Amino acid sequence: MGKYHDLAEKIIANVGGKENINSVTHCITRLRFKLKDEGKANEDVLKNMDGVVTIMKSGGQFQVVIGNHVPLVYADVLEVAGITGEATEEDTEKGNIFNRLIDLISGCFQPFLGALTACGMLKGFNALFLYLKLYEAGSGTDLFLTAAGDCIFYFMPVAIGLTAARKFKVADFTGIAIGMAMVYPTIQASALGTGKPIMTLFANTILESPVFIKVFGLPIIANNYTSSVVPVILVIWFASIIQKLAKRIIPEMVQTFLVPMFTILISVFFGFLIIGPIITFLTNILGSGFTALYEFSPILMSVTVGFFWQVLVIFGLHWSLIPLAMINLSTLGFDTILAASFSASFAQTAVVLAMFFKLKDKKLKELAIPAVISGIFGVTEPAIYGLTLPKKKPFVISMIGAAIGGLITGLLGAKSFIMGGLGAFGFVNHIDTASNDISSMVTQFIAVGVAMVFSFVATMLFWKDDEVTEETEVQNEMGVRKEVVTSPVQGNMMPLETAKDQAFAQGALGKGVVIHPTVGEVVAPFDGTVMTMFPTKHAIGLISDNGLELLIHIGLDTVQLDGKYFDAHVEQGAKVKRGDKLVSFDIKAIEEAGFSVETPVIVTNSADYLDIIETDHKEGISSSDELLTVLV
Repeated sequence: MGKYHDLAEKIIANVGGKENINSVTHCITRLRFKLKDEGKANEDVLKNMDGVVTIMKSGGQFQVVIGNHVPLVYADVLEVAGITGEATEEDTEKGNIFNRLIDLISGCFQPFLGALTACGMLKGFNALFLYLKLYEAGSGTDLFLTAAGDCIFYFMPVAIGLTAARKFKVADFTGIAIGMAMVYPTIQASALGTGKPIMTLFANTILESPVFIKVFGLPIIANNYTSSVVPVILVIWFASIIQKLAKRIIPEMVQTFLVPMFTILISVFFGFLIIGPIITFLTNILGSGFTALYEFSPILMSVTVGFFWQVLVIFGLHWSLIPLAMINLSTLGFDTILAASFSASFAQTAVVLAMFFKLKDKKLKELAIPAVISGIFGVTEPAIYGLTLPKKKPFVISMIGAAIGGLITGLLGAKSFIMGGLGAFGFVNHIDTASNDISSMVTQFIAVGVAMVFSFVATMLFWKDDEVTEETEVQNEMGVRKEVVTSPVQGNMMPLETAKDQAFAQGALGKGVVIHPTVGEVVAPFDGTVMTMFPTKHAIGLISDNGLELLIHIGLDTVQLDGKYFDAHVEQGAKVKRGDKLVSFDIKAIEEAGFSVETPVIVTNSADYLDIIETDHKEGISSSDELLTVLV
């Protein structure tokens, strides 16, 4: 029982009970509930409850403001309510099925993006060191770095088993166990395929599938689930249904072990019986489809492969083309499928490089450069799942860039002659060792260059990071971010308590500072929206893209001027960028009319923040200088 167990019980009771909670997360100061019915919450009781600062409702969330000890309260809320804290109910989701699927997939990767990126870099450096012949392939060093770098990619279903379980409210270790079962070595197609099939389903058709084992008398079509993403998510979703049913049926005294037992047993069986065949059938259909497309038009096939390659990788369906490529290499001595897909990783890398210059979220920005490094070596998972797929448009741009690369390889007839290295080390795969012809490699340099330039430029021109990301909020650990407010007015800065207006001086409207203007101009101190433009133009209310609310009040009692000597350059509701001109005013005329022009700059939602730190009070502050640092 935690320190705040009693407070957690009271909060849960007054938000309508645990049955009224769809999900709960927390930031640095608040519990953020998504309630099924906000009308059931007892707001008055919560506002006056010891341990609760206040209640707020915003963005579909019922927010209980606690303070900086909120992680401890959050942990007790989860324990008391018996929930995981993740939103899963469909009625809380927004957007179409496609967007929800993308958000689900990318959301499953968010908790381990750091480890994913780190492993991607290790894979890349190992490939580089092997290329430089610092050690031999198969040596102890190679095996060690391969294990360290490839582990999270190979056992991807285990990691996603955990994160998807939290998404679908399945017990954590049940999700992990399901992921482990799906990558168990002896039941992979690569292992079973070494034996003799006991039967063949759909023989002599496009869906022909060998069967190596039966389970409970039913034929199981083998598949390789290592490194896969979507299959385990589907199985965990199914497991969430089984877990709910099991909890209703199984007596409470034995639920601890029987619920996970039946959930794992039924879900894993479902995965092997249903998911495996679906993937096999789709793989066969895609393989036949690309073969037919190649026979119809090699150029069209190259464009299609380039465009869809990363999508096929996400769903694990790119394996449908690998056997075709291997057959081509063994029978023809060359292959065009691998050549057509070669630009895809470089297009993805170029997009992420462009995103680095435009991202606002510091954590995502920190991920971008390592993702670029691993992408250069052909490891694109950190780029896809951490950056481009969650943002959607950059991913589409990378697909178009890869398609352009595929078009060039198709038009110029580029071929792959071996299945060798990835990324930058893959160019040599396009040298015809029989004749020492390097024309295909030269073509790939051109294709990759064009694909990367297009992807970089298109991202810079057509993508804007408008979203306020959730990366600045934490769900299970404490962290602090800051937002910088630059001075909206040029002049001399003083402490707020020196303000002549006592409402400002006493901090009744929030924390801030006072500026005595030397230039009659107000500019935007951050990117945001004009929330309020007073008709008299003497005051303006702004809200930043991250939710910080700021009041800029020009002068003392200047409302009496009724707008005289003031000019507004923006309207209420306008989007503004840091530095945009908002209001002009005539300092001399206002003072001659008998009014002070001292300008309080106030964070009106100060209670939402851990602290608001003023810059050192100084004379001659300009509109580009840092004024306030707000800790969130």
